[in-house]
Amino acid sequence: MASKKGVRIIITLECTECRSNQNKRSPGVSRYTTKKNRRNTTGRLELKKFCPHCNKHTVHKEIK
Repeated sequence: MASKKGVRIIITLECTECRSNQNKRSPGVSRYTTKKNRRNTTGRLELKKFCPHCNKHTVHKEIK
């Protein structure tokens, strides 16, 4: 029997600058969780969010 997964899935957004920059003020990577509609948004999501490690607004990309 097939399981019902639904259209909306929970995704994780990760800061792109924290991942690539080794010279930052604190260790760690900024991550946010959100939901997206699987049918309307098939590609990976990119949003500008505040990163407390970089102390500025940066691009956060969807990770697996």
